[in-house]
Amino acid sequence: MNTALLFATTILMTLSTSSATAAVATPPDADKRPHVVRAPHGAERDDEYYWLRDDEREDKAVLAYLEAENAYADRLMAPLEPLENALYEEIVGRIKQDDSSIPARERGWWYYARYETGKDYPIHARRKDGPGVDALSIQQANERGDFEGEQVLLDVNALADGKDYYAVGAYEVSQDNTMLAWADDTNGRRQYTVRFRDLATGQPYPEELRGTSGDLVFADDNRTVFYIENDPETLLTKRVKRHVIGTDPAQDAVVYEEVDDSFYMGIDRTRDDRYIVIGVSSTVSDELRYAPAADPQAFTVLAPRERDLEYQADHLGDRWVILTNADGAKNFKLVEAPSGSASRKAWTDVVAHDEDVLLETFELFDGFIALGERSDALERVRILRPGREDEHVAADEPAYSMGLSANTEPDTTKLRYTYTSLTTPATTYELDTATGERVLLKQQPVLGYDPTQYVTERVWATARDGERIPVSLVYRKGFKRDGTAAMLQYAYGSYGMSMDPGFSITTVSLLDRGVVYALAHIRGGQEMGRRWYDAGKLLNKVNTFTDFIDVTDHLVAQGYAAKDRVAAAGGSAGGLLMGAVSNMAPDRYRVILSQVPFVDVVTTMLDASIPLTTNEYDEWGNPEQRQYYDYMLTYSPYDNLKAQAYPAMFVGTGLWDSQVQYWEPAKYVARLRDVDTGGGPLVFRTNMEAGHGGKSGRFRRFREQAEMYAFMLDQLGAK
Repeated sequence: MNTALLFATTILMTLSTSSATAAVATPPDADKRPHVVRAPHGAERDDEYYWLRDDEREDKAVLAYLEAENAYADRLMAPLEPLENALYEEIVGRIKQDDSSIPARERGWWYYARYETGKDYPIHARRKDGPGVDALSIQQANERGDFEGEQVLLDVNALADGKDYYAVGAYEVSQDNTMLAWADDTNGRRQYTVRFRDLATGQPYPEELRGTSGDLVFADDNRTVFYIENDPETLLTKRVKRHVIGTDPAQDAVVYEEVDDSFYMGIDRTRDDRYIVIGVSSTVSDELRYAPAADPQAFTVLAPRERDLEYQADHLGDRWVILTNADGAKNFKLVEAPSGSASRKAWTDVVAHDEDVLLETFELFDGFIALGERSDALERVRILRPGREDEHVAADEPAYSMGLSANTEPDTTKLRYTYTSLTTPATTYELDTATGERVLLKQQPVLGYDPTQYVTERVWATARDGERIPVSLVYRKGFKRDGTAAMLQYAYGSYGMSMDPGFSITTVSLLDRGVVYALAHIRGGQEMGRRWYDAGKLLNKVNTFTDFIDVTDHLVAQGYAAKDRVAAAGGSAGGLLMGAVSNMAPDRYRVILSQVPFVDVVTTMLDASIPLTTNEYDEWGNPEQRQYYDYMLTYSPYDNLKAQAYPAMFVGTGLWDSQVQYWEPAKYVARLRDVDTGGGPLVFRTNMEAGHGGKSGRFRRFREQAEMYAFMLDQLGAK
């Protein structure tokens, strides 16, 4: 027994060492320590597990408890190790290990990433453009293992060597193609360090920019870099700074500082490279500043922030093009304004508002605009050309996902877009908008997979208030809708994030075992337009949870699953969903998979020192106001745990998570162990090195998923 576990055993007095059976049968039991959480309006709540919060991740008792839970999880999962290994081998066996991305051309170079067999991380590289060099020829050379003429920018395998966690957040090359800047994270908290290298000599520069968001932009002098510095306490994006490569970062000037913690910040260059832009966004408001990339001294506000005014803007040629909800355009509209007069008074409609079509994104080209939109819970790509009727890119399946791909240069007639579905691996096409010719650039290789053996469909479930909820389904051919199958239902339902049906190599292992996979497009996302989001946030949040339950009831009633063989899964805000539905309807689910779950809503939203709290008042409400406090208490998973039979549950978190802090699921599991009368297994797994996204590396994360799926399949009797 290691030291940490021995300490845990001593302080908790719960893990029996007399027999392995007893150890498995007796999970850790965290101490209860009285603590009262008070709201400004006088309300009080008891939180006996508040002590599990340790911002520094150094408290020995806390770490020992987490280690004890991991040890208990190891013992509980040991009998399922053969199934876990089988799932892992199946998943990894579908991966073409020496794969590469589609090269994209920019300023005379083709950029791409490629993997080598057996390695976890990509190699970012580029090749010089020239006669006979294009995306397809480079892909073919990579497949042959012919890397002559390649310049390696970052070998992430070498950078990650010896580290438990490593991720490159972004990298940028200067406008003259000679300087490299990249940002990396070594613990999963998304606090990046920026580093520099001379691409001509290969020599690194000594300085490091620490505590950044990872966003990088070069100015036209190829030596000046703009970056975002995070607040060291809240970890929120706070200041845009200017750094000159080769100088002391302590001397970096602050270009812009955001005083409102409810706004996130990003930096970029416009489509035509004319401007450097600083964008700040809250849940309900945006503001963009721009400065000439050739002389970025003073930044001009495009449109001043106003509550409930959202917009995103880009520049090409002599105009700004802006996607906005201004003037009551709830589903957004597209407008334009002259370069020299971009105030709202000069905005004129390019695409008017449509109650049935949500406009989400756009890409500017010299001769056309590509518009990403959605209608009836399906994504579309629309092409706008002067003097011609709008054209939609065709799709072939009832439920699919489609979107704009990497279109790095505006002076082309060719548009890259991606297409995928629950049965079709991710596919990238290049459409010539002048001729209509479509070229398949790449489809995700999936070894041993035959898409003709699987079926996808779109169904609609009626919610208790009469709304129709779209659901995307996939199952193996030969499935009979007779009410006997096992089913995994997934959803998210927050922040207006739409969960579109895309292919997953991990899901195939479930389908091959007879499991039906259901993706519920519940309120809180934007699958059905902006109203869908509004109907699932703030004082309407409960719709998100009841929609999920109603979808389950519908699918069971229609014979897609047996009522005692339903699993549910969600992560982050989707983990909130899992906690809520397991409180509200525990009898509907045999097993719950909950990753990095946001389950202690009221306490977290009362604490402005926690990253993301103040940013999210417009999503959840501010519990300092009694109306929102009382409403949150009706669904907050931690606060609504009670004596009842809960489903079997697998809860996962990362010790270094900066978005949903580890102590939320830790407290939740500790209290759930106190009240659950069902006797089903409860696994709590903490990754002691990772953050919100789990382990780094393309294979390591599949090991985590295989463990969860083994747990679920065992509970569903679908091994």
